[in-house]
Amino acid sequence: MATLRELKGRIGSVASSEKITGAMKMISSAKMHKAEQALRRLLPFRNQIETIISSLVTADTEFTSPLLEVREVKSLAVVVFGSDDGLCGAYNVNIFKLLLHRIGEYRALYGENVDITVYPVGAKIMKAALKIADRHIHVAVEPGVDSKTSGQGVKVFIDSLSRRFLSGELDKVDTLYMSFHSVSRQRPKTEQLLPVSEASFTALGDSKGSVRPYIFEPDADTIFRSVLPMYLMAVMQDVFTENRASEQAARVMAMQSANDNAKKLLEQLRLEYNKLRQQSITTELLDILGGQIR
Repeated sequence: MATLRELKGRIGSVASSEKITGAMKMISSAKMHKAEQALRRLLPFRNQIETIISSLVTADTEFTSPLLEVREVKSLAVVVFGSDDGLCGAYNVNIFKLLLHRIGEYRALYGENVDITVYPVGAKIMKAALKIADRHIHVAVEPGVDSKTSGQGVKVFIDSLSRRFLSGELDKVDTLYMSFHSVSRQRPKTEQLLPVSEASFTALGDSKGSVRPYIFEPDADTIFRSVLPMYLMAVMQDVFTENRASEQAARVMAMQSANDNAKKLLEQLRLEYNKLRQQSITTELLDILGGQIR
């Protein structure tokens, strides 16, 4: 049975843990809101790119790009987004499970001998990905690319993937990440990055509805070839930012759960401490009364 001193020490330790988890929750919440603001700031740029593409799609023009080329898939890449830091619950575990599921789907679609290159973004998911590497699954770590990368780093990364696709080194590139919806709702999502799907442009043009007629200078094909890399950049920047927001949201929920557990444990320890203290006082009183009677 624990002594009063031991219980007092446990109470102090749990109380400190409660304060720490509460502070970490506040920090993660602030970082999540910062990522949400970044998503909102990215929206006008992406909307403008999509408006240009929708104008090209709905106009009676012809355009093409090597980034649209659909080939037989013999070698593909999947960019997996996780976290660099821990204390975010089952965030990385869920992403890794989805990665394993996708690898199974790739092999069912393209054959057991398809070469799969995994590009992990985040130290935690990188450690997990290295465990499944074999002669058909390669793990490629891009220097300077992590879960906090933004701006120029994202551009360098997407340019590198595009070059490998254009050179024929890769026949397909997918992204796998947690899509951010709210602090309590993140959903795993897989998107095809390369080749860029023409179906998405058709849907984009339909969603924009009717547009004004445009005169394209120098011509629609040149504009399309210039805008498409910007579109890929906008998509990849969105994915990086959504991943950061989802990671911090998962950490907020994990810290909330830890904080709630600490409060419950603290209540139990205080109750046990008060019972033991009351028992000690009662014993002392009985000893005093016993001595007076004698």
